[in-house]
Amino acid sequence: MISVSAGAVTFCNEKQLALIAGPCVIESENHALFMARAIREIAGDYVFKASFDKANRSSVHSYRGPGLKEGLRILAEVRKLGIPVLTDIHETSQASIAAEHVDILQIPAFLCRQTDLLLEAGRTNAVVNIKKGQFVCPADFLNAAEKVASTGNNKIILTERGSSFGYNNLVVDMRGLPIMAASGYPVVFDATHSVQLPGAAGGSSGGQPQFIEPLARAASSIGIAGIFVEVHNDPAHALSDGANALKLDLLPQFLSRLRSIDALVKSF
Repeated sequence: MISVSAGAVTFCNEKQLALIAGPCVIESENHALFMARAIREIAGDYVFKASFDKANRSSVHSYRGPGLKEGLRILAEVRKLGIPVLTDIHETSQASIAAEHVDILQIPAFLCRQTDLLLEAGRTNAVVNIKKGQFVCPADFLNAAEKVASTGNNKIILTERGSSFGYNNLVVDMRGLPIMAASGYPVVFDATHSVQLPGAAGGSSGGQPQFIEPLARAASSIGIAGIFVEVHNDPAHALSDGANALKLDLLPQFLSRLRSIDALVKSF
């Protein structure tokens, strides 16, 4: 069973449930640092997630983030707090630059079959978290991991985030988690993107946050490496993905219940 570490956080399907959490996009330096500290106060060791650019927004008018240079500068400030950091990359040219400032490079779901992007991420020797495309079955998704591994980098995490179910809807097939885990790579469940309603709000995506915890509980009961949740102190005014974010003040009990389930499952 493969074990992957980022700072003090270890991802392994047989070890304690790890947490990836943070706002969808960097809204400001002050907000990123506030969220990073607030989540650490609740969770202890975890991986902070925020994007410097949301290049796949529904509308050209939607906020995308501060951009590569400023975004990576802000994430480096979060990292100085002793918190490992994850961010998305969308182009091959971003991989080596981002890897200098963060611990985990994330391949967005829409780009999980982009061979050159996967190879370039692998060559940085950073941890690579690959989000499963909404259009890819779990068994086929292992081809994406193989592309990264072909560079000699086996520090790979596989993340489930739901599958397209008609238009403007996603469904989670929990069978996918053990199928992906059979590869030996750590598996993470993205509980917030899995309740997204893609494009359902016209110029942006909608969401069903009331289902974040039920799905996260189901995933944790299988025995996986980690949970991914986008967290915001004020989801109604978040600049991206607020409709499917977990409110910060719900995180303590949410995480406590998931850790209890995880500990029970892994005690057998």
